[in-house]
Amino acid sequence: MSSSAPDIAPRSFRHASVLLDGAVEALVHDADGVYLDGTFGRGGHSRAILARLSPAGRLLSIDRDPEAIVEAASIHDTRFTIERAEFARLGEIAQRHGVHGRLAGILLDVGVSSPQLDDPERGFSFLRDGPLDMRMDPSQGESAAAFIAKAREAELIRVFKEYGEERYARRLARAIVTRRADQPFERTADLAEVVKIAHPAWEKHKHPATRVFQALRIHVNAELEQLDAALEAALEALAPGGHLVVISFHSLEDRRVKRFIRHHVRGDTHLPRGIPITEDQLERRLEALGKAQRAGPQEVDENPRARSAVMRAARKRY
Repeated sequence: MSSSAPDIAPRSFRHASVLLDGAVEALVHDADGVYLDGTFGRGGHSRAILARLSPAGRLLSIDRDPEAIVEAASIHDTRFTIERAEFARLGEIAQRHGVHGRLAGILLDVGVSSPQLDDPERGFSFLRDGPLDMRMDPSQGESAAAFIAKAREAELIRVFKEYGEERYARRLARAIVTRRADQPFERTADLAEVVKIAHPAWEKHKHPATRVFQALRIHVNAELEQLDAALEAALEALAPGGHLVVISFHSLEDRRVKRFIRHHVRGDTHLPRGIPITEDQLERRLEALGKAQRAGPQEVDENPRARSAVMRAARKRY
């Protein structure tokens, strides 16, 4: 493994890779190929990919979480390389490693990982009190606390509506702005309690702060913009015949992935009718590999977070 691991002590939080077998089965079609895992996480998918590769195969993994880089140091395999970066930069990373346009497959496992949720010090969860951070890379960008401290009420409403699909965005934003005038939000439990009290309609089996925390996390990490950029970069970085596999965990992500694949499967649908064109002119660059897959009952029983996971796969035509 080649990487400069940050000076961070690893923490022991269990992580179960979602749709592990299905994703690797859809991804690895050439044991001698070069593959890219855009979200190393705690290495479940990367290790499974390596297990399927021949001695000639290679795996390049990416993650922006410094704790993921620490975990990657435990993989002692000359076929494996890890880079600390956002997966939106996978194109330039592939270029730097001389594999751009040559990748046999790219895997993107979108969203927050179980260790990030389970570690209260990361500030992702409303169930465990911790600093209100939520950054996947704590050394970069603005924390959730910093955003809430300065965001105008209209901006909070937009974030809650757009990224959390929160019906009561206006009411919850007003409660946050009112409270922060007296005391800033610094802890996850504090924010969760204010949202809980202000929320007028709790959903069954769902904490009333769920959508607000999701929205803040997506905003702080620019997750949807990152996904859009990664999908475009992946299409160019793949070799003809290369496989793209994406696992997403909520409808905002999956809609983007579905739309991206469908667009490149259909090709250019804006050409005037009646004009004779060749297949190449349609620019149908992708071929869908089966239908969307979800976790089975056994996997959901073992890992409840897999319930919302959706996997889509496609092959690059040219």
